[in-house]
Amino acid sequence: MTRYLVYQGSSEVPRWNDAFSELEVVAPHSVIDHAVKGDLAWVVVEGGDWTGLCTRLASKGVLVSVLSFNPHSAEAYEAFTAGARGYVHALSTPEVLRQVDVVVRHRGIWLWPELMDSLVGGVFKAMGGAPAVHHDLLEGLTEREKDVALAVAEGQSNKLVARELGITERTVKAHLGAVFRKLGVKDRMQLILRLSRDR
Repeated sequence: MTRYLVYQGSSEVPRWNDAFSELEVVAPHSVIDHAVKGDLAWVVVEGGDWTGLCTRLASKGVLVSVLSFNPHSAEAYEAFTAGARGYVHALSTPEVLRQVDVVVRHRGIWLWPELMDSLVGGVFKAMGGAPAVHHDLLEGLTEREKDVALAVAEGQSNKLVARELGITERTVKAHLGAVFRKLGVKDRMQLILRLSRDR
């Protein structure tokens, strides 16, 4: 397995080298010629037909992640539609880049957290949102845990929940951990599905 970084920028971004010492920096035409099924290609959004490149690589069985200097939901949609399995800020820390790499290598999908929050909130609202939640599901939660659970289900980030409730992000995480345990779920998506059950 080879990791390719498809990047034609003039400045080197050391975080990529810190994350992957064996990363091979190549131009788009070169990665098409050399990448094979099972290789990983990190495609940097730099203009041009980056979505076409992602599609061609994905059709060959190459695992594609997209790096964007200005990530946003519409671009993420383009990336995943083109066959990418990961979408992340180009200036992410080496630790985050390695996390993306692990998820993609294991055939998972990695979304940048703000996009996941937005996706979760959209699904929850489409399923009726807070007014449609059966309150007996929330009976085992404290009032603060209920507030956190519903805010997170509506797509708010931990930071935003903390600001709105006047608590720290650490406290939000603690409440959210308690909510997950009490409701028997592992993540935000499972939380909204649990809250939406039997409507």
